[in-house]
Amino acid sequence: MGQTGHAGGPLFHIGPVGVTQAIVTTWGIMLVLALACWLGTRRLRLDPGPAQVVLEGALTSIDGAIRAVLPTQSQRVLPFIGTLWVYIVVANLSGLIPGVEAPTADLSVTSALAILVFLSVHWFGIRAEGVRAYLRHYLDPSPIMLPFHILSEITRTLTLAVRLFGNIMSLEMAALLVLLVGGLLVPIPLLLLHIVEALIQAYIFGMLALVYIAGAIQAQQLKRQKEKE
Repeated sequence: MGQTGHAGGPLFHIGPVGVTQAIVTTWGIMLVLALACWLGTRRLRLDPGPAQVVLEGALTSIDGAIRAVLPTQSQRVLPFIGTLWVYIVVANLSGLIPGVEAPTADLSVTSALAILVFLSVHWFGIRAEGVRAYLRHYLDPSPIMLPFHILSEITRTLTLAVRLFGNIMSLEMAALLVLLVGGLLVPIPLLLLHIVEALIQAYIFGMLALVYIAGAIQAQQLKRQKEKE
């Protein structure tokens, strides 16, 4: 198990910017995922091998989950949501590697992910409806609701960041405490718990991001349907 909580200080500096262990681990994960994608897609065949079958199965599952929430716009959001899911799964599971701290146990990393979701919601909403139509929904059903809409955007972004951080940090802390108390007597159940929880938290984060994006894309569509009725 990796160390629990936030690594003390930066490992090194690039100019005035301190680079922490979480950032280095994130860079490593991105490099591994990029290499895996390149190796997995460079020789695609009509008669797939085992690696291609796994890759296609994962992609089909992600696409199916997105279509269940956003059936008409799945191809538009698939690259972002798919990448988010894959990264968070790998980041959560990286804490199983001895000496590695899961980046998602660092609040700065989960905050960055939540900010990406926040920006993507508005990006996809504006692309789907246009700037004016998208911004107008913040005034529905009355301009009085504008501060509440803004507050809702801020609080759900904070909730995304804190939920993932809190769950992964507490999971690693619990795992460390159990290992300290029980030694190596309970490694398999502990590993299974860590894997299941890591997958669940990645799914929840990605699904919430998908729901927020779907709400932004479909806001004006639902309004027009109600007006027609």
